[in-house]
Amino acid sequence: MQKVLEEIGLIGIVPVIAIEDAADAEPLAQALIEGGLPCAEVTFRTSAAKESIEKISKVFPDMLLGAGTVLTVDQVKIAVDNGSKFIVSPGLNPKVVEYCLANDIPITPGVATPSEIEVALSFGLDVVKFFPAEASGGLDFLKAISAPYKNLKFIPTGGIDEKNLLSFIKFNRVLACGGSWMVKSELISNKKFSEIRDLTARAVNLLLGFDIRHVGINTPTSEEAIQNAEKLKKIFGMELKDTTGSIFVGTQFEVLKRVFLGANGHIAISTNSIERAINHLKRRGVDIKPDTKNIVNGKLQTVYLDCEIGGFAFHLIQI
Repeated sequence: MQKVLEEIGLIGIVPVIAIEDAADAEPLAQALIEGGLPCAEVTFRTSAAKESIEKISKVFPDMLLGAGTVLTVDQVKIAVDNGSKFIVSPGLNPKVVEYCLANDIPITPGVATPSEIEVALSFGLDVVKFFPAEASGGLDFLKAISAPYKNLKFIPTGGIDEKNLLSFIKFNRVLACGGSWMVKSELISNKKFSEIRDLTARAVNLLLGFDIRHVGINTPTSEEAIQNAEKLKKIFGMELKDTTGSIFVGTQFEVLKRVFLGANGHIAISTNSIERAINHLKRRGVDIKPDTKNIVNGKLQTVYLDCEIGGFAFHLIQI
């Protein structure tokens, strides 16, 4: 998979935007970045697309900027010449796909049937756009048509919003989702960029699904760990589960039998996608402790963050 597409997968949501006035491009991109999505697909549905792509790419060169609703090779050339890093088309136009592949331009053409999927595979593509996602039958239809094509990833777009984002994104064949609910045309034209920023942040929070899983309490000895666990059991009436390194009291407390990270202990935070969470947190200035990675069956399950607040360390848990 091309690096740009891998980055799209780590971001998880691609805002699909139609800009009528190129003057709105820069503040719109700023709102998306501040909201946590340094990514955008600027559609060629308006005459301002070319200038908008040019402005965003110059002011925000690190933004993952693409062009959508690309119908011709000429539009590909315009988009790339002005800073687009990837191309998205509503359907599978062989001429557009051939040109992009010949020039090493990442492209995700739209598909909605097994026949179109097989044409995409014949070009050697490993990521396609599922469009229009909801109108074509939604997640159930995607699961059905994707079943025979095990190595292909999809970016569902069309009818995706806060109500169905998680159901799509949790399907392991989905690389990311495209959507416009946080960048609706009326919000852009009315220059409600702070609202776009807030809607974007809400979308990111929904995607990541951060929640407190349990609180870990450091204790210097196994004997003290047992005593503290018994106290918690007596207060809250929770069952104890003794493991090699700690004692769980219900699912809310973990009493460690030693002093580990954090002056007092740790707080475990669950997330829908630990890899995406790491990617988003790094942009917020929070890195991980690589030596604390816990990998099970080739997949990252837990990792500590490189920060401590109020005497507590933090680690992520994949749910």
